[in-house]
Amino acid sequence: MAKESMKELVGRLTADFLADQGLELYNVEFRREGHDWYLRVYIDKLQEEQDGTDVYVSTDDCEKVSRYLSDRLDEEDPIQQNYILEVSSPGMDRQLFEEKDYERFTGRIVDVKLYRNFEGSKEFQGVLLGLKDGCVVIQPEDGAELSFPLEQVAKTSLAVIF
Repeated sequence: MAKESMKELVGRLTADFLADQGLELYNVEFRREGHDWYLRVYIDKLQEEQDGTDVYVSTDDCEKVSRYLSDRLDEEDPIQQNYILEVSSPGMDRQLFEEKDYERFTGRIVDVKLYRNFEGSKEFQGVLLGLKDGCVVIQPEDGAELSFPLEQVAKTSLAVIF
């Protein structure tokens, strides 16, 4: 089963349950690692802040979704091979995948990794200004606005700064 189909399947099986729990499906990965297959489901809170404090996915949230999804997958049995189901949050250094992710995290500091060198580097950090005309646009701390076409971006993720 293709990765896109797996995301659609997990989305269909969990949509109502996740909404009832105040959660959303962030990403799905189905891949082989060594001899084992892993179905990794990343969930996120629909609500970003509560009283000015960030709201995070808890281990209880992950456990509830894991149990629910495991039961639904057992009922439908759509996956031929054995696999290990993992449910987790996207993490502090979450990767941005969709336009809504770029909109949600505009104004945050991101790390951008490119497939090819640009001005002598493949890695850049700056404040995310958004996704504009098919380009990831950032403002580095010490420079002018930079714009990278999405097809040249290997990965955009939130920067973890302590």
